[in-house]
Amino acid sequence: MPDYYVYVYIDPRNHQVFYIGKGTGSRMTAHILEANLREEPNSAKTRQIRAIQREGLEAIVRVIARGLTDAEALLVEKTLLWQLGKQLTNIATGHYAANFRPDNTLHKRLNSFDYQNGFYYYNVGEDEYRCWNDYRKYGFISAGHSPHFRDDILRFEIGDIIAARLTRKGYVGIGRILERARPVRDVRLNNQPLSDYNLEQPNLILDSNDDNQSEYVALVEWVVSVEAADAKWMPRSGLFSSQRCRASLDNQPVTVSFLEESFNISIEELLI
Repeated sequence: MPDYYVYVYIDPRNHQVFYIGKGTGSRMTAHILEANLREEPNSAKTRQIRAIQREGLEAIVRVIARGLTDAEALLVEKTLLWQLGKQLTNIATGHYAANFRPDNTLHKRLNSFDYQNGFYYYNVGEDEYRCWNDYRKYGFISAGHSPHFRDDILRFEIGDIIAARLTRKGYVGIGRILERARPVRDVRLNNQPLSDYNLEQPNLILDSNDDNQSEYVALVEWVVSVEAADAKWMPRSGLFSSQRCRASLDNQPVTVSFLEESFNISIEELLI
């Protein structure tokens, strides 16, 4: 039977919650016992319990949800941690942290929270398999010849907006994902296999029957794109770059502003 509960510690001097936890049995009162032990670490929670005791008072401990499974209790705990934030003495941010909006971001819209799709960095990675001219001309991006890069490109969803960066050049295009990535052997443009096209880099097709070594291709509509010679970049300005195939641009305001100005676009409008 579900027997977990979520509890709060309340400071009787101001009636503010200062700690949230989950547990079973007598876990809810354990912090008071621990605070009275000389060897208890000097945590913010312990300091507040002891400060309350010095006033001749005791922390108010209350269960706020009961009859929960472990997973349910973790989710309730994280919800409260997110809501109350910095007024708490909790050290951990709790489980399910990745499912919750980051702190102090209510003043702006975030990919995957306020938009169905996200805005991502894409590393063109020109080499013996890939060519920006092919990407731009035929409307696709690719990655592969390694499970690591394959898995990255498979994470793009239909509707995601990407900023393509060419190594040692700069940003060369803003596009929208039209189809999720597939092995190159399964990709067709205008009902023709991609291998039928006159690619500048025909090695894209190599190892196409090996799912671990094949290149994976996602179809893209380029909202705006430029030749490599006209790539957009500003040295020593904090613009985002990475060797990864895919990365979120959620926390890159400098890069987002640079891209909007350089390509004369609004990322927010593209994501709506």
